[in-house]
Amino acid sequence: MFQELAREKRTVDSWREIEKGITDLIELAALAGDDPTLQDEIEQETQALAHRLDAQERELRLRGPYDSRNALLALHAGAGGTESQDWVSMLLRMYLRWAEMRGYQAEVLEMTAGDEAGIKSVLVEVRGDYAYGYLRAEHGVHRLVRLSPFDAAHARHTSFAQAEVMPEAEATLDTNIPQDEMKIETFRSSGPGGQHMQKTSSAVRITHIPTGITVACQGERSQYQNREVAMRILQARLLEHELQLQAEERAKLKGKHLPAAWGNQIRSYVLHPYKMVKDHRTGHETSNATAVLDGEIDDFIEAQLRSQISVD
Repeated sequence: MFQELAREKRTVDSWREIEKGITDLIELAALAGDDPTLQDEIEQETQALAHRLDAQERELRLRGPYDSRNALLALHAGAGGTESQDWVSMLLRMYLRWAEMRGYQAEVLEMTAGDEAGIKSVLVEVRGDYAYGYLRAEHGVHRLVRLSPFDAAHARHTSFAQAEVMPEAEATLDTNIPQDEMKIETFRSSGPGGQHMQKTSSAVRITHIPTGITVACQGERSQYQNREVAMRILQARLLEHELQLQAEERAKLKGKHLPAAWGNQIRSYVLHPYKMVKDHRTGHETSNATAVLDGEIDDFIEAQLRSQISVD
């Protein structure tokens, strides 16, 4: 509740600052006349205000019930072994850079390393205003085409990875899980962490019995910390499960079938024989694949948000 009020206050303050900036520009324009210095200043200030206005208008599109929340981003390697696991590590770097550029905080909660290289799966918490609203546009299957660095013949390979995006649940509002609906187990961590993690049963696995949803956490040093993180992940997965059920019900009422989100290939990243990143939902594409993999994905997110508005 307090986080929501603080977020709304920041939004109101931003609009008021834009309003004041426009008023100041009008007054400055009345005084500028033919002064080239003042005219240049007016042009620079106008561009800055236009940029801020665009940002505020984007947030107006994020009016879903959970869009303003933090997000949990899970990346999973598809078939293809080391190739796909390396692709997950590339996607993780892309999203971490994107979060940094937006001023968000990103923390890796769980990670399973690849057998030889890369990452089998990773779960990241992204904290910041509207993190889920933006990242939900990334939900789906991402496809990479490139010359393999793991193939002695340097043959071209196609790899797949799945991005799963969930809103962070507020336990007291969204999920109240009865104890008798959970099975909580502890086990010894198999990951890095030294003798402490190997000798104590600090890892935690929680199964939600009615849905069969299971989460595990072994990234923290203590059992208490792992249980706390696992509960947050479970709450988010249960909230996402409920949202999927609601989407399926709406699809039935509309009289048409919507394909399961997990099976959608939303975007292709081609690095050979040419460079191109194309979103298959919106048609938005760019030849600057390097910039995209460095975290510059806002244009793709914006295109998807616009397309969702037109569909709605």
